[in-house]
Amino acid sequence: MLLNLAVVVAGIALLVWSADRFVYGAAGAANAFGISPLIIGLTVVGMGTSAPEMLVSAIASLDGNPGLAFGNAVGSNIANIALVLGVTIVVMPITVSSAILKREFPAMAAVMLLALALMLDRDLGRLDGLILVAATVLLLVWATRIGLQSRGADPLTAELTAEIPTTLTAPRALGHALLGLVLLLIASRMVVWGSVNIATTLGVSDVLIGLTIVAVGTSLPELAASVASALKGEPDLALGNIIGSNMFNLLPVLAMPGLLAPGPVADEILLRDYPVMLLMTALLFAMAYGFRGNKRRINRFEGFILLAGFFGYEWLLYLTGT
Repeated sequence: MLLNLAVVVAGIALLVWSADRFVYGAAGAANAFGISPLIIGLTVVGMGTSAPEMLVSAIASLDGNPGLAFGNAVGSNIANIALVLGVTIVVMPITVSSAILKREFPAMAAVMLLALALMLDRDLGRLDGLILVAATVLLLVWATRIGLQSRGADPLTAELTAEIPTTLTAPRALGHALLGLVLLLIASRMVVWGSVNIATTLGVSDVLIGLTIVAVGTSLPELAASVASALKGEPDLALGNIIGSNMFNLLPVLAMPGLLAPGPVADEILLRDYPVMLLMTALLFAMAYGFRGNKRRINRFEGFILLAGFFGYEWLLYLTGT
């Protein structure tokens, strides 16, 4: 048991580091080949933060454990909103003012409803997976178009483009990307192997392990980035990062089990976890908009409410899992 837990922890740590190397190299290579920094920031950098979830879900699906993939996708979204944003807001309250963020809220709602509609028949097949991939492409096109229209005017766009390395040569950048990809595959294998063994040892479903250990672990990069933004006096960037990450979790990440291991969706995902995710999203929407003008400050008390929701959900998982 301890060995399996150590493998999962080491795998998650390697996931975080290798994902950063992969995004660094891929963004540097794209820049070296003359691609617009704005497009790189909104696609390579934006989507790269979900690389750990995507590869964990892909390998879990190929290994015949799609429940782990479903739990990872939905559980990461719950952790992003309730844990990551909760901690960030407690550190530094957020003022919601970006026009792009306000457009992204309806987009996130549309993505959640699309994923729910595809799973309502309690089955996620290859056609469903292809629909999710097509929606991913549309999301990237939409985000790029919005970014071009608001070039230089939105802090989230500026933050993404600022992360692009501009001094790397193409060979060095490709080397970083290849190293990151190889280590991502190794780390994903470690996480899946250890998680399945933990589930077997404890006698619980792989869905539950995906919702807890794996989901929280793969959300650690968002937690680190969000707290760092708050400490730099830019906590509003955390909200944009979380919205983007959650949309990718329900599109390319959730597409993995549909494409690689088509089959039934666990009842608990539809009856317990997805409703909790929708409730957390609605709560965040109410906090962010406030229905009082163009600007709304999410205060520390509301951050504690989100954290209480996260720990309450973990308690619910403990009760239902045992």
